[in-house]
Amino acid sequence: MSEGDSNSRQRWLLLIHQLPTKPAYFRVKIWRRLQGIGAVAVKSTVYALPANAETQEDFEWLLKEITEGGGEAMMCEARLIDGLSDNQVRALFDTARDEDFETVVKEARALSAKLDTPATQEETAEVRTQVRRLRKRLADVVAIDFFGATGRLSAESLVAGLEARIAEEKQMAGEQPQTASHAITDLKSRTWVTRRGVHVDRIACAWLIRRFIDPDAVIRFVSSKGYVPNEGELRFDMFEGEFTHEGDRCSFEVLLARAGLADPALQAIGEIVHDIDLKDGKYGREETTGIAHLVAGIAVANQDDDQRIAQGGPVFDNLYQYFRTKRG
Repeated sequence: MSEGDSNSRQRWLLLIHQLPTKPAYFRVKIWRRLQGIGAVAVKSTVYALPANAETQEDFEWLLKEITEGGGEAMMCEARLIDGLSDNQVRALFDTARDEDFETVVKEARALSAKLDTPATQEETAEVRTQVRRLRKRLADVVAIDFFGATGRLSAESLVAGLEARIAEEKQMAGEQPQTASHAITDLKSRTWVTRRGVHVDRIACAWLIRRFIDPDAVIRFVSSKGYVPNEGELRFDMFEGEFTHEGDRCSFEVLLARAGLADPALQAIGEIVHDIDLKDGKYGREETTGIAHLVAGIAVANQDDDQRIAQGGPVFDNLYQYFRTKRG
């Protein structure tokens, strides 16, 4: 391995510790501290965080707490050479955060259902309080979402949707706000930007863009965190993007509506993409499971995003023709 390869590797902080068997509450306390700072276990007593000044401080405080409680701990900075890869460790972080985001999503949907049900003023006030707490919990998870887990978009959009509903009711607004539409001509000759590691929603959006909006569209893949868009770029399926999750709609559904594409075959594809991406079974189409397996296979077989989109295109081409024929 060259020096350049070594320097390009992710730097990790590892906390290696051993806790006393008693008292039991101390072990639980340390485990909760580790969860709170977003650390993941790479071995039973070895926890990892991406290396930076803030995470180092988190581990330093925890190390002090462990030793003062009668345990042993040491912290080191490491680059992974063999065994676990950087991508595998990042996947551990994404899995942990996706579980956290899914908890937020479930609670957001439960609160949305409460808002749909007639309630007393006291009950409505309690829902508002719960939404504020949920926003705080979401912010806590976002703070330790080091690599941009997929579940963040759904969680953010659902909580934002709850806040919007509450604000509208509070202001006694007469009409629901309408999503601004874009003429397809305004979307041509643009550079489209999305997160690396594309899966079903982003693959479907890329197909939709090149198939129905702009065959010559340039699509770029960037880091999910900290990206500052260039002038004229359109971001899709990204936090704060121009075309991304809104309420309980996935990015593909939003792009369909904003581009004014009312084709029933595309609407059917949107329902499939929705159920695969959001995992809420809202539409329950019989084709969903098969398409989910096909897209998952494409993702496993191809690390390159351009390849994933290239191989996903024919899947959605065939699905589109199927729905066109089925409708006829």
